[in-house]
This record gives sequence, structure tokens and C-alpha cells, in this order.
Amino acid sequence: MLPIGDDDTARRTVPLVTYALIALNILFFFVEQSGGDAFVGRWAFVPRRFLANPSGDMPTLFTSMFMHAGWLHLGGNMLYLWIFGDNVEDRFGHIGFAIFYLLCGLAASFAQLAFSLGSSVPNLGASGAIAGVLGAYILLFPQGSVRVLQGQQVVQVPALIVIGLWILLQFFSGIGALSTTAESGGVAYMAHIGGFLAGLVLTFVFRGSRTAQA
Repeated sequence: MLPIGDDDTARRTVPLVTYALIALNILFFFVEQSGGDAFVGRWAFVPRRFLANPSGDMPTLFTSMFMHAGWLHLGGNMLYLWIFGDNVEDRFGHIGFAIFYLLCGLAASFAQLAFSLGSSVPNLGASGAIAGVLGAYILLFPQGSVRVLQGQQVVQVPALIVIGLWILLQFFSGIGALSTTAESGGVAYMAHIGGFLAGLVLTFVFRGSRTAQA
């Protein structure tokens, strides 16, 4: 069951920030691939290293949310950002959505930090920020539906089900990441939970402000 799109008929703006975020994630992934393990080790978020030198390691809070562990990780995240991000951006405005996205990504990193203070495992991925976008979508479009490719036909599925499946996938893949070693890296589930909860809370702040739209 592969989601391919949602209902955009009520969208009033071009989702410039969503497109820019997708482009940045893809570009950063190519840079990451060319840089190899050394690049990942330098720019991923590492809890123990961050606590040892917060000011010096501050950039990794942002660079890590544009990094991915592989093509599948990148593709899945960008697909969900493309489907759900545009609608949320339309409600929050371009600037508001950009701030919202980054705040959710930061909340995801700090949530993971709180549960892995001594970890040297590199954490990376846009999943935390995108989890926040999905949390916002649930509140803003509770009756929304998503076009899903099922076999050889396209069917309409409630967005809650599609988002719920993503959350389950992230949760179980996150549990798997908990067993990885410091050398292999991974993405832990608390980042996804933290980003999702931040998205739910921040939606009440951003959905009431239209002055941020540009």
C-alpha cells in the first residue's frame, strides 16, 4: 500500500517551502554520500558529543535533520513530506511552516537526547520533523483522505490510517535502531515521538497566525 497523494483542491498557495525542503534533503543526501562515514560522523547529531560541547556541536542539531541513512529512508520521508507538507504549509504560511518544521526537528533531537544522554550513536534523518508535520495534519485535516496505490488500482484511504502506518513503521524501525552499535549508527524512536508531540502542540500556535504567510 503506497500513498501517492492527497486532496489539494482547497490549497490556496504554492508550497514553496515544502518543495525547498525536499530539494535540500535530496541535495544534502548526495553530499552525504560523497562524504562517506567521515561526513556522517561530523554532521550527524551525537548525544554524548553534544553534551560535551553544546556550542561547538550546535550546527548538528540542524544538519542532522537533512541527513538520511539510505535511499529508502530518504524516499519514504520525502514522499510523506510531499503529500502532507503542502497542506500544512498552506495553513501556516510559508515562513510559519519553515519555523514549525525546524522546531519539530529540534524537538525530535532533544527528545532523543533526553533518553540517550551517554550515547555515541549518530542520529540523523528528517523523520522527527516530518512526524511533526503529520501531527499537524491530523489536527488540521481530521477528515482528510489519501490516494493509495494498492496492487494495480488507486483507492482512497483515510489519512489517519496512512499516517498511523507511518508511525508504526517508524516506531518499529526505531526499536531496531536501539540495538545498533555506536559504529553503525541509527535513528531512535524517541525522536519520532518527540517530533510528533511537538507538532501536535505547535499546531495550536501556528494555525492561528496568518500574518506569517508570505
